[in-house]
Amino acid sequence: MFAHVLLASTLVGFLIRCFRSRQDLLLENLALRQQLTVFNRKHPKPRFALFDKLFWTCARRLWSQWKQSLIIVTPETVVRWHRDGFRLYWKLISKVRNRDGRRPITKEVRELIFRMVAENPTWGAPRIHGELLMLGFDVSERTISRWMKRAPRDPESTKRWLAFLQNHREVIAAMDFLTVPTISFGVLYCFFVIAHDRRHILHFNITEHPTSLWIVQQLREAFPFESSTKFLIFDRDAKFGLQMPTIMRSLGISPVQTSFESPWQNGVAERWVGNCRQDLLDHVIALNERHLKRLLSEYVCYYQEDRTHLGLRKETPNSRIRSLASGRVISQERLGGLHHRYNRAA
Repeated sequence: MFAHVLLASTLVGFLIRCFRSRQDLLLENLALRQQLTVFNRKHPKPRFALFDKLFWTCARRLWSQWKQSLIIVTPETVVRWHRDGFRLYWKLISKVRNRDGRRPITKEVRELIFRMVAENPTWGAPRIHGELLMLGFDVSERTISRWMKRAPRDPESTKRWLAFLQNHREVIAAMDFLTVPTISFGVLYCFFVIAHDRRHILHFNITEHPTSLWIVQQLREAFPFESSTKFLIFDRDAKFGLQMPTIMRSLGISPVQTSFESPWQNGVAERWVGNCRQDLLDHVIALNERHLKRLLSEYVCYYQEDRTHLGLRKETPNSRIRSLASGRVISQERLGGLHHRYNRAA
């Protein structure tokens, strides 16, 4: 069918060719032959190769009557080909041409900037720029400022903070609440206080209606006498109330309240909540307050006596003694068989 359309167009244009110049006739003949070559290719649908696109792009630039000979494609397609070629041309030109501006700094200067940033945390770009000028490096201050932002963080600063916290963790504790749904679709609140040094649970209790006075009583039971704990971390839960910092100071403890929506600042307490849910609460249904208190009492004993912790170098909060015997390994059930403790027979 397409061949018939092409033949009809050729016959109709025969009369018009008689009144055209010889140059136009030659160009039109060349254009028709080029399209016929595309049509005769062995494809289900005629496809234009790169040479075909280049041909019609040049024809559009050199021949004013190029549109009248188009049959297979539309003039808009040829214009799009021309624009694509234009973009490709300038892309290649931009890669070949030399870039303007300052030459990039060498690897030696970059490493020297990173070294000065690591060794002198209080130095800014002007100080480092002055030192580089004294060493004979011609680098702008703005370049130094830009590379200072890419400087790797000093791992030694993290180690110093870790050492600081480890040296003071015996005087730090944290408190928080843990919510547990019951079988009757109620909610029980578990209050606990955990020490940072050995992850030891100092106190815990359960209630259905937590109030500020109830929390104060729990703190007095957790710290009955003069305690070694000097700092107590807690979040901004409304159950703590506004008078909680004053009450802590009366007990000789400095309150440390976390920022809004920042549970990572109370990471030790949040980690205990996650462990308690994973080890126990995700596998049981609390019947009532008495039932939950019994379960949590057993879990606290298992947590402190038997369970090893990554934060304690695979030890337990109560310093479980390693077995030196060579007898057979026996297991003891914990939490109704949810967990086990393994020992060697004497």
